[in-house]
Amino acid sequence: MPNLENFLSFLKYEKRYSEHTVTAYEKDLDQFIRFGSEMVGDFCLETTDHHLIRQWVISLLDDGISVISVKRKLSSLRSIFKFLLREGHIARNPVELVMIPKSGKKLPGFVEEKEMNQLLETPFFSPDFAGLRDKAVVSVFYGTGMRLSELKSIRLKDVDYAERLVRVLGKRNKERLIPFPAEIGRDLQQYLTARSEMFPESPDFLFLTDKGEPIYEKMIYRIVRKYLEMVTTLEKKSPHVLRHTYATHLLNRGADLNAIKELLGHSTLAATQIYTHTSFEKLKKIYNQAHPRA
Repeated sequence: MPNLENFLSFLKYEKRYSEHTVTAYEKDLDQFIRFGSEMVGDFCLETTDHHLIRQWVISLLDDGISVISVKRKLSSLRSIFKFLLREGHIARNPVELVMIPKSGKKLPGFVEEKEMNQLLETPFFSPDFAGLRDKAVVSVFYGTGMRLSELKSIRLKDVDYAERLVRVLGKRNKERLIPFPAEIGRDLQQYLTARSEMFPESPDFLFLTDKGEPIYEKMIYRIVRKYLEMVTTLEKKSPHVLRHTYATHLLNRGADLNAIKELLGHSTLAATQIYTHTSFEKLKKIYNQAHPRA
């Protein structure tokens, strides 16, 4: 590949890297090119996207390559795409959308999709005020990925049912709008109908206790734990687990990591990258089942 040769010459003559370093880059890139050629018939570096790179990372991890070694290989790949970007051959560096967790970092727990569907589609919630509120709480956590502090502070005026958007105030008083599915809108409307009957004169906070007061953190924890215990054996059953679940399910279904970052209210991609590993675990299974050489 001409651009590969040009890149290696760039490292050797412009960057003045040692022969040993240039050889290491060449080995990493040859390995990726071989993988890409197996996966894509008309493979070329200039049309490579982050999905193919992520599959490569999965295959490396599946072969027992250490996270440190995978990071080094990704660094080599990042460098050549940076070179191609500088030369005007590509519009964006695809490696920037591929991240792996730090070595030894504890992975977040999350609830499987089938378990969340079981919880939300079967009659675990009673049809009275408390049951409708509890379902709305769980639905909003899973359908928006918001933090506990954000859910507790939602006011009636913050929810736009026509546009299906909820306004929340996140960390450092940063405001953001989060879209929610129509199903959550229906859950909220059913809850609000029961709420207006129970407490016609009440605070403008969205979620209320059984006494008509603004909901508080310990109560939210109890609600989430109560219902997650019905469908999952996860050791930790908290609102934050539902936030992890939201992000993981989005990533597993192909959502862009930058979009997930904005939805979660993270200030940098570094805070979002941990979800990529849980996605890798699912993609490993897909790869092993689908690839003829797996």
